[in-house]
Amino acid sequence: MAIRVQTEDFDAGSELRRLRAGDRNIGAVASFVGLVRDLASAPVAEMVLEHYPGMTEKSLQAIVSEAQARWRLLGAAVIHRVGRLRAGEQIVWVGCASEHRREAFAACEFIVDALKTRAPFWKKEYTPDGPRWVDARAADEQAARRWEGDDDDPAHRP
Repeated sequence: MAIRVQTEDFDAGSELRRLRAGDRNIGAVASFVGLVRDLASAPVAEMVLEHYPGMTEKSLQAIVSEAQARWRLLGAAVIHRVGRLRAGEQIVWVGCASEHRREAFAACEFIVDALKTRAPFWKKEYTPDGPRWVDARAADEQAARRWEGDDDDPAHRP
């Protein structure tokens, strides 16, 4: 498990290669890259992401550990950027490796949903109307809730 919180950008291809390096049992890798959006309805020139060092990494480790307990993962990694980011820049990379695609896809999606709702990051967007703190979106909360009580679905079990 690799967890990094950093200001520097990352190379998704290099991270993907690092995740699967040397393990010939890996049959599938699912990954996700999140970007700063510049929505036409609310143009965002830049965003500042703040975090609580130590607590944030611990929270990310707990999320990945939960995914590893739910699915048969052979590897998992999360990189989350903090600091000042401009529209179009990468914010987050999540990668999950497993023997089969179903576990890799499900675990990756679970981690992304959990990051959006449980990880201690604070976002401030800078728009033409001025700065604003970003609250959790109802859609993100709804997406995260779907992972609750999935014990009967084989896709959500290790």
